[in-house]
Amino acid sequence: MKRSKTANKIRIKKRGSSVNLGNIFDKHIKFEFEDKDVESTMKTMVKEPYVHHVPVMTGGVGYDNVYDFYKNDFVGKMPKDLEITQISRTVGKNQVVDELILSFTHDKEIKSMLPGIQPTGKYVEIPHVVIMKFRGNKIEHEHIYWDQASLLTQIGILDSKGLPITDRKQSQKLKELSTR
Repeated sequence: MKRSKTANKIRIKKRGSSVNLGNIFDKHIKFEFEDKDVESTMKTMVKEPYVHHVPVMTGGVGYDNVYDFYKNDFVGKMPKDLEITQISRTVGKNQVVDELILSFTHDKEIKSMLPGIQPTGKYVEIPHVVIMKFRGNKIEHEHIYWDQASLLTQIGILDSKGLPITDRKQSQKLKELSTR
């Protein structure tokens, strides 16, 4: 394994070529959120990938199910003011872990995160962890984690009074600590 001069980028020698997993991760995210291009997103993945949003068990297993999930519930389906702030990235031999903060106004149903919950108009900031596993230079799977109780509290669906649940303070503290 050879470390590049750029932080958080590890080049992995595979069959005579150098693969930068972080760049593939970034391209995949660009296709999902900027280009809103399901076909290009799928080209970054193995033939039979899976996507698992752990808190609500949305996603899909196998090409057809992942494609349908992206097309019908995810790609181009997020609020228009969505912002993704990267806090950290860890690159390993065959996986990339990104720690992110998603910020948005809940102005539409978000089937991938809040299935069946109608828009509340509330502003949300929620930490996310995305784990992408690779096979060669293709994404094999994504595991996505967030604190669903905090999300439900922020949109006013769950009353956190008397419960050990925080709201946007999670993201604010994470931002504060990451700049130290």
